[in-house]
Amino acid sequence: MYQPTDEAVESVRQWFVDYDALAERGAVEEMADLAVFPLNLATDVPGGHAAVAQWTREEFVRTMSEVVGGGAAMESTRTPRFLSENLVVVVTEAAVTVEGERQELTYADVLVRTPNGWAFQTMIQGGWGHGWDPARRG
Repeated sequence: MYQPTDEAVESVRQWFVDYDALAERGAVEEMADLAVFPLNLATDVPGGHAAVAQWTREEFVRTMSEVVGGGAAMESTRTPRFLSENLVVVVTEAAVTVEGERQELTYADVLVRTPNGWAFQTMIQGGWGHGWDPARRG
């Protein structure tokens, strides 16, 4: 079992500090620079089943432009689980406050180490699959 160094854990934490600052500013193009495309997504269809997709950079930019920025305040606790020195699953427990309304959520990201540093490659969060087709086996 891989045991990350303190420096490795800190590098992942710092990646999220940088990413969150970009999200807070609505800097979607710069956020996209921190990803590997196609980006994998896993979510679910409310009242249904899981749903999956792959986004191109253009799809990510278009969708995230509608989601980030705009004065939302987020508090989060992230727990990285290193699978190896180059792969880490990060579970985030967060609370987002928009216009005085607080929502709690849990999500996960898969980060991969690239020659330029960490990048996210998979986003996993329930409840975003409105209008998506359910996942199918085989």
